Amino acid sequence: MFKVKCPKCLHDMLYQPQGNVVGKKKQCVYCGRTFSVHSNLAKSRIVEKVA
Repeated sequence: MFKVKCPKCLHDMLYQPQGNVVGKKKQCVYCGRTFSVHSNLAKSRIVEKVA
């Protein structure tokens, strides 16, 4: 499970991907924006890995 940050409203959310993270999208539960969850560290929205 990962903690991801929305690029628009900057809220943190929990995200549990099914399978590989590459190409996955997440919708923000606060503002509704859909954004990519990148595995590339330069473009990553992942803040930290949670157990």
